[in-house]
Amino acid sequence: MLIQILIFIAALSVLLLAARFFTQSAETIGSWLRMSPFIIGVFIVGIGTSLPELVSSILSVRQGLSEIVPGNVMGANISNILLITGVVAYLNKIELRLTRSYIFIDLHYLIGGLLIFTVISYDGQINWAEGLFGIFAFIIYSFYLLKEGDKGSDLPAQEEKNSSFPVKAFLILLLAGVGIYFGADYTISSLSAIAEALGIPPAIIALTLLSLGTTLPELAVNIAAIREGKAEMAVGNVLGSCIFNAMVVPGAASFFGSIHVPQALIGFSLPFMLGAGLFFYLLTQDKKISRWEGILFIILYGLFLIKVANLA
Repeated sequence: MLIQILIFIAALSVLLLAARFFTQSAETIGSWLRMSPFIIGVFIVGIGTSLPELVSSILSVRQGLSEIVPGNVMGANISNILLITGVVAYLNKIELRLTRSYIFIDLHYLIGGLLIFTVISYDGQINWAEGLFGIFAFIIYSFYLLKEGDKGSDLPAQEEKNSSFPVKAFLILLLAGVGIYFGADYTISSLSAIAEALGIPPAIIALTLLSLGTTLPELAVNIAAIREGKAEMAVGNVLGSCIFNAMVVPGAASFFGSIHVPQALIGFSLPFMLGAGLFFYLLTQDKKISRWEGILFIILYGLFLIKVANLA
């Protein structure tokens, strides 16, 4: 099992590193295409940091381990909402101020996305027809961002288009895509071997170990945003990632086969995820998150891990 653990760590590292290079290269190409910084941030960075969840979920379904998908989605969203938001609020040292109006549209879509995922998961099975609801909802959300996002952005659009196409960035993009695929492939296969050796359902491993690992890109991006004095952007990244995970990841994975949702996840983790989203929504109605509230978020995440350990 030690070999499988080392393979898991190495494969996950390759997956996260490749996703980072993919995102950076896509940003360069987006700038060459004269996309605005807002659109680059929302779509390229937001979706790029969620690539590990998306690719690993698709490959898990293809390998007959579909129960990994709901575990990964629930675990990633819970760690995003509680752990990452808590760390961001604590490290920022002063209150997080949510002043942009589009944040509250994102909050509504967060609750809507979690509700959609809860409804389609509750019977223990997600098929492609149910997955379409999440895909359509995300398309509508994307249209909103495209229409309203630049209005709320204080960043100017890219003004110049470089004369030469960024060939180096394009090649890195292709290589990073290959790295994402093989990194995710070996991550899932080693995860399955570890779960079998420990006698723990793969869904529980995905709920904790895999989901925590795949949220590392969001944590890295958010810490960088704090250092640049853009803590609100960090909260927006958390919301965007959770919305993408809840709507797109299960929807896309369901096209490769039906997704099984274990009863152990439906009984505890699913309502916990929905409750965490509702708690986040209610707590942010005053348009701020204090350090003390951030500590509370971290404590709730610790409680979640303890309860999940009992389930295993």
